[in-house]
Amino acid sequence: MNTFDRIYEVVRRIPRGFVASYGQVAALAGNPRWSRVVGYALHVNPDPKGIPCYRVVTKDGRLSEAFAFGGVNVQRELLLRDGVGFTPDGRVIMEKYRWRP
Repeated sequence: MNTFDRIYEVVRRIPRGFVASYGQVAALAGNPRWSRVVGYALHVNPDPKGIPCYRVVTKDGRLSEAFAFGGVNVQRELLLRDGVGFTPDGRVIMEKYRWRP
């Protein structure tokens, strides 16, 4: 299994209603230093319906300005549909919605 496959496998496991940070995905995929690799892998996601890359946010709950499948507003809408809550300044409430596998 290559690096991207390992990243995609972790992202597939993030349940509806939760998010993970880039660093968290990197660590679960095998190397905590792969945060940027995670970002790139999600940017070239070959299966957006099967690999919910919109559930990956920064460690402080910010959404991706470079969200590959429609922009930050689409990412926010998808997370809201999943039941994820946001702070007044638009960040995910990480204390409540961070995935803890």
